[in-house]
Amino acid sequence: QLVESGGGLVQDGGSLRLSCVGSRPTFSEDAMGWFRQAPGKEREFVAAISYGGGTVYYADFVKGRFTISRDNARDMVYLQMDSLKPEDTAIYYCAADVSFTRVRLNPRYWGQGTQVTVSS
Repeated sequence: QLVESGGGLVQDGGSLRLSCVGSRPTFSEDAMGWFRQAPGKEREFVAAISYGGGTVYYADFVKGRFTISRDNARDMVYLQMDSLKPEDTAIYYCAADVSFTRVRLNPRYWGQGTQVTVSS
């Protein structure tokens, strides 16, 4: 129901934009989020956006570098990642939930993930 794209290999300081397309009929009513999981680490929250896009929330380690946005007309959510660092290397997952609180903590719906690798 959620499919990510846009991952890849980028150099330190570079940029990538991740995309996620949702197929749930209630996409425009869902809060959306991005998580990531680095090798040997637990999955962690990155960013979230409310159903209408008016409220966003970021993990401290991405503030000022990443921007989450959505286009409900296209059932899309994006994560613009700038000033990437090697420690941003991870699999990035798109997530959805009807609750903006739950989408940041334990969302119900997940994508399969897309790999982001930042080389030094």
